Amino acid sequence: MFGLIASLAACSSSTPSSTATTDGQASTVPDGQETYKIGLHYEMTGAVADYGNAELKGTELAIKQANEAAGYEKYVSVTYDNKSDSTEAVTIATTLASDGVVGVVGPATSGASAASYQILNDAQVIVMSPSATQNNITLSDPNNKDSDVYDYVFRICFEDSYQGAAMAQYAVDSLKATKAVIYGDTASDYSKGLMEAFDTQFKNIGGEIIATEYYTAGDTDFSAVLTNIKGMDFDVLYIAGYYNEAGLIIKQAKEMGIEKVIIGADGFDSESLVELAGADNLNDVYYTTAYTTVDASEALQAFIEAYKAEYNEDPAMFAALAYDATNVLIKGIEEAGSDPAALQAAINAIDFSGVTGDFTFDETHTPIKSVLVVSLVDGVQSGAEFVSPKE
Repeated sequence: MFGLIASLAACSSSTPSSTATTDGQASTVPDGQETYKIGLHYEMTGAVADYGNAELKGTELAIKQANEAAGYEKYVSVTYDNKSDSTEAVTIATTLASDGVVGVVGPATSGASAASYQILNDAQVIVMSPSATQNNITLSDPNNKDSDVYDYVFRICFEDSYQGAAMAQYAVDSLKATKAVIYGDTASDYSKGLMEAFDTQFKNIGGEIIATEYYTAGDTDFSAVLTNIKGMDFDVLYIAGYYNEAGLIIKQAKEMGIEKVIIGADGFDSESLVELAGADNLNDVYYTTAYTTVDASEALQAFIEAYKAEYNEDPAMFAALAYDATNVLIKGIEEAGSDPAALQAAINAIDFSGVTGDFTFDETHTPIKSVLVVSLVDGVQSGAEFVSPKE
């Protein structure tokens, strides 16, 4: 029902009780200790399941580690699959609002996240969004930058306008690009935010936009547009979208002989990009991200090793963002408990050091953190550079 995958009893308790553990055994809660129920709301099936499943793994690892540190099952989870559908996300948010959770982590995408916020905010349930990058999404009216901030909604990622502008800055400064073609999704707020920000910044620092082209989510044949731009004079092709279409666009562009540098955003960050585009086609490809394993710090290396030990795979950016989002929530609970107002105040004032960087929150509950641009060689991240768009 409503995409429910698993539910564990989780109301706060000061008396001994039993909760399920990851290995199916029962764990006794020590006398006087409390348990906290966390909602996990992700795209586990459907069009962007790669993102949701990566974030689910990152969250579950954070909860497992917190429980190991506590010595008992202090944090228990209830997990829902919104099937990559914003309407389903509304239904799940309504369920979570009355489910007794102290906080919710997810969804992964901006559309599903935005559909959930009002319901959970009204219920005074903390929401930690790992990757909802849409501009002003933490505001009650994203189209009005002066509207109220949702009190109980926070995100761990930078927003589209920032990463779009950062990619334009990198294109001019590091790739020496002067002419660009933009290619994005007609219906996606994520894509439109990226396109607008890239366009504005690229022009502001002396670049020229040669053409702006559009596709629709779910398209698989991009030959008409690619044929049209093949004869144009440009330096970079900026693809503002998710891996589903981006991988196919890159593959078809390379097969048509378009040997231009391809740049994009954090929607590229998926193993499926390699599967769709082909590793041989993923050279001279760059994208913005919040996370890279290139030149990993000791703390990041510890996360990578723990993740690989748990899942037998390398963590992607979305797993790392969800890991940080969950740990911000847990740190807040450790400081303030489950009282909604106290927990909100603790998270709002947090100074956090995570695997995707060190940050505090600004007045819109968006983290103050840097953007990374990574380069691909045969589909593998080979270099990374911090970038900030110039005013």
